[in-house]
Amino acid sequence: MNDRAERYRPDCSDLAILTGYAVLALFLAYLSLESPLRTPLAPILLLGAGGIATVLTRRRRPAVAFAATLAALPLTAGWGSGAEAVLVLPALYEVGATRTTRRAWGAFGLAATAGALGALILSLRVRFGPPLLGLAPRVDLQDWPTDWLSATTVFVAAALITVLIGINVGHRRRHIAALVEHAEQMRRERDQQASIARAQERERIAREMHDVIAHSLSVMIALADGAHAAASSRPEESRRAIGRVAETGRRTLGEVRRLLGAVRDGDGSPQATLPSSLSVEHLPALVDEFRAAGLPVRLDLQGDPDAGAVVGLTVYRVAQESLTNVLRHAREVRDVLVRVVHDDDAVTVLIEDTSAPVQADTEPGRGLVGIRERAAFYHGRVNAGPRAGGGWRVDVRLPMEER
Repeated sequence: MNDRAERYRPDCSDLAILTGYAVLALFLAYLSLESPLRTPLAPILLLGAGGIATVLTRRRRPAVAFAATLAALPLTAGWGSGAEAVLVLPALYEVGATRTTRRAWGAFGLAATAGALGALILSLRVRFGPPLLGLAPRVDLQDWPTDWLSATTVFVAAALITVLIGINVGHRRRHIAALVEHAEQMRRERDQQASIARAQERERIAREMHDVIAHSLSVMIALADGAHAAASSRPEESRRAIGRVAETGRRTLGEVRRLLGAVRDGDGSPQATLPSSLSVEHLPALVDEFRAAGLPVRLDLQGDPDAGAVVGLTVYRVAQESLTNVLRHAREVRDVLVRVVHDDDAVTVLIEDTSAPVQADTEPGRGLVGIRERAAFYHGRVNAGPRAGGGWRVDVRLPMEER
């Protein structure tokens, strides 16, 4: 609605055009007063009103305004004051500025043709009709083609300059509009990328939260059950288990605080990483923790653990989540193997347990999903499923490439 109102509202250029037209029309009307046969006032007023209307509507309907002034051009030469002819130029300019170059040149051709016709009518009116603009009637017949050619040349030159200016302004407007659209598109892409980055960061934090809490609670429950079972017969062992419960709880609280700090302070940028010192070097302590919870875990580290901090954290989390699943879901566990192999181009993590077959109705939770998401970040692969003789096997391969 505001854009439509702006197109109807005259601006400084419209006022300048109308002022110039009014001055020219009054001047030509004054000259015609001294002619023996004055130009009728009614056609001048009618054509003038139509010309003013085309000036005011040329921005909203440039083609209609141009067609109207073009059709009125021969009429102004025969019955008007002649000043109405200049109103073709603003309409032609608007066509050049708002339409394609091909249409602008087509409009110029029509304007030149109509201008030549109007100049012909005006020259015949001056030479053979009653006096006009103070000129003596019936001048030598051979002079009128020169007058027609002069008037046509002046009008065509003015129209040519006008359409060139309009085409240039149109190109500039479209170029600026393209730049603005490109900038807007870049802004939308930046906002979308920022939104995706924030979503990815939230997903990473959710995975970390799941790994920390699920692992810690599973270990604490196993330790608490062991402490309860040994409370009467092995009180010293029960006290050690309770101490491990407290230690695990304090460590978990620190991890949760760290994650909550990342949620509050993180900007969601792809470079933002969750601070953590966990890596392959901490796997022995992790294995000891699960041994204390009752799992018969064996650790086999092969190769040089020179993986980066983030890859090392991923290896640690894969082992942690897999052992947590064994602790939560496996029954009659006889052996659990954790093997980490460092090659020149990849890190392979294998966790397999020997236990009773897993019940079909066991809920898988988010653990395996989180493992797959972590591996996908490094273009790795994950193979997970039950073993033929009972138990579960998780095999993860992470390429050693910088991300």
